[in-house]
Amino acid sequence: MTRWAAPSSAQPRGVTILGSTGSVGQSTVDLIERDPERYRVEALVANRAVEQLADQARRLKARLAVVADPGRYLALKEALAGTPVEVAAGPDAVVEAASRPAEWVMAAVVGFAGLAPTLVAARRGAMVALANKEALVCAGRLLLEAVEHSGGVLLPVDSEHNAIFQVFEPTQRHAVDRLILTASGGPFRNWSLADMAGATPEQALAHPNWDMGAKISIDSATMMNKGLELIEAQLLFGVPENQVDIVVHPQSVIHSMVSYRDGSVLAQLGTADMRIPISHTLGWPSRIEGPSAKVDFMSIPALTFERPDSGRFPSLRLAREALVAGGHAPIVLNAANEAAVAAFLARRIGFLDIARIVEDVMAGWNGLSQAVDGLQQVEAADLEARRVAEEFCRAKAPSN
Repeated sequence: MTRWAAPSSAQPRGVTILGSTGSVGQSTVDLIERDPERYRVEALVANRAVEQLADQARRLKARLAVVADPGRYLALKEALAGTPVEVAAGPDAVVEAASRPAEWVMAAVVGFAGLAPTLVAARRGAMVALANKEALVCAGRLLLEAVEHSGGVLLPVDSEHNAIFQVFEPTQRHAVDRLILTASGGPFRNWSLADMAGATPEQALAHPNWDMGAKISIDSATMMNKGLELIEAQLLFGVPENQVDIVVHPQSVIHSMVSYRDGSVLAQLGTADMRIPISHTLGWPSRIEGPSAKVDFMSIPALTFERPDSGRFPSLRLAREALVAGGHAPIVLNAANEAAVAAFLARRIGFLDIARIVEDVMAGWNGLSQAVDGLQQVEAADLEARRVAEEFCRAKAPSN
């Protein structure tokens, strides 16, 4: 029997949003504002967007507002002057925000930077709504152990993992044949390698179905996003790597499926709106009213499926290799990818260079499958992989 109660006006749920000004954070704020009596906002955390953060803090009556960039502290303090909102800044303040007594924590800080506060929330037994896939990819064992020891719960927010979470029967784990992650295929699904070589950041950011942040949008274009989700799915649901499949489903109506040994396939369907999985975690273990449009089956001409092309999208292969290798491999994969994506967005390397750099860093790593014993090793491997990736980025950058 779960110890968690659904949020209500009689018993508001304390919430903290790590990454409140990003795409997932804004959607979370939208849902809370639609029924504010059910929630008490403990803390909001943003990277640099002070004005937006201050506006959210005022509207949601947050107790604490934190900006990760310490250089933005005075701007945030000025923006919230005259309000009862407590103000703080810097990485330590982000971690402190995660330690505040909120029952539910949205972990939506993008990239490796979200790992430390997510671990803090997990260790104190919070319900962690996990939108930061990098935390699980880089330190999955540490995060899952923290949740288990604290008695907390991990609620996946990624639409694919949330879909599986909704149709996965824990008592029937032995009867699961495979997990099937669906992928839209991104903006370059039908592009040739020659065309992809000349792709611009603007083209890569133009996702056909989802409205996401820049880093995740580029990951979708390279399909690294799906590769990271492959690793995440294996960790979350404890099935062998060879029982996790990826299929391209351009309509993004079926968000993922669980195939059982008796021939049954359970799927979760919905419109391409991140407020659906966020709403599911925000109200868990109950379901709450959501504003998202419902699926209109009569308006859908067809649901189609394709095999992913790992030749044009080598990130899928690299992620699976990292999952099989274990140890440092997922950390190196993620760090090198983050560095390469940043370089591409800055127009320092080409689109196809992203996966090449990730592969080069992984290929040259000594002890790729060596076990990781703690957070300090995770952080050290992440830092070194970024350094090496940056060297490759500089080597590939066009000369002036």
